[in-house]
Amino acid sequence: MLLKKELGVIENSYYEATVARPPPSLPLAQRITTDVCVVGGGYAGISASLELAIRGYSVALLEAQRIGWGASGRNGGQVIVGFGADGESSIEKQFSIDDARRAWNISVEGLQLLQERIERYAIDCDYTSGYLSVATKAGKARALDAWAQHVMHIYGYPLQRIAPTDIGDWIDSGRFYSGVFDPNSGHLHPLKYCLGLAAAARAAGVRIYENSAVYFVERGGNPVVKTAQGEVACRFLVLAGNVYLGEYGDAVTPELTSRIMPVGTYIIATESMGKERAEALMPRRPAVSDTNFVLDYFRLSADHRLLFGTGDSYSGATPRNLVARVRKQMLEVFPQLADLSIPHAWGGFVDITMNKAPDFGRLGSNIYYLQGFSGHGLALAGMAGKLVAETIAGQAERFDLFSRIKHLPFPGGALMRTPALMLGMFYYRLRDLL
Repeated sequence: MLLKKELGVIENSYYEATVARPPPSLPLAQRITTDVCVVGGGYAGISASLELAIRGYSVALLEAQRIGWGASGRNGGQVIVGFGADGESSIEKQFSIDDARRAWNISVEGLQLLQERIERYAIDCDYTSGYLSVATKAGKARALDAWAQHVMHIYGYPLQRIAPTDIGDWIDSGRFYSGVFDPNSGHLHPLKYCLGLAAAARAAGVRIYENSAVYFVERGGNPVVKTAQGEVACRFLVLAGNVYLGEYGDAVTPELTSRIMPVGTYIIATESMGKERAEALMPRRPAVSDTNFVLDYFRLSADHRLLFGTGDSYSGATPRNLVARVRKQMLEVFPQLADLSIPHAWGGFVDITMNKAPDFGRLGSNIYYLQGFSGHGLALAGMAGKLVAETIAGQAERFDLFSRIKHLPFPGGALMRTPALMLGMFYYRLRDLL
């Protein structure tokens, strides 16, 4: 089970160390009735709950651990428009160009929605504008440039290409050849944002129950969602637990399990280096990610630390010598930071689909699921919550656009898919080095 493999991995999280959590909500301990039950206390589930409560629905949200315990409270903090080059390519292959543009524009709206919520609900989450994609060599630079040209031409989305002669003005590292800058995307403290969103949902009337793992769903005209101590009878059910839905009961969504894969990602945070040194490293303070298959991603925190993540683990196990491994990669990018200590290291699982496109849909007429954000969940998951709320309220056109995306199961079944993906990852890691 994922939870057993993760114990200890989140205990030294920089994010957890820099928030003041409210007291935990009481677990569900009775039978209640509500219009909508939402499973999952991350961005997608909280967003759906908030949007539904605003529309006048009664909503109960069940979270197995604490709000933001999963990927929503542990990720790299990068707020990125779109679906990633692979996800966008998958959507374009299946959709007409007009529908692909509609999907892209919904992702742009997701970015705007996040920024509007930060302002409307006064969420103090250190939001900073700017996202920089960087290429490590000339061949990858050509591919990055082609992607940028495509996005600007097809979607009319503004991007700034950074030439090899100028990349040093953006980032003090000899590792990168060129880049593309997105002024509208950005980065934030993901757990502060998640907790702020949950506070807004509570204020809107959402009943939140923490430490309330769902182990069974009785489907039908009025689904019944069961926990160890209670149950929720509802008209509509939204499943937003992603890779964690199967942790407590395989009978919750057996038909969805093979369509997403848990991928481990791990981050370290340096000690504070001070404002002057931080801004010498990256003067514009963007979020940064390279374009390798096994990628590095990093950003500066509000208190002038470097937060650096690298690689993805398809094995389901936390890498040995986690701090030393990630620190070594950080020093390949920024050797000048060798004197800084690493007081924080943590990780967790994100969910990916085979085609890297999001997976939204229905199970019957009144159960909805949101999963497969594939590393782009910070903006997109919040928008997914809005789309499912629109659908429950009677306007399904935008949700149905995404539900048309076809998804295949990962090959090999439960026993073989992890070894197969590890072999594939090894192949792409070799390609990154060539």
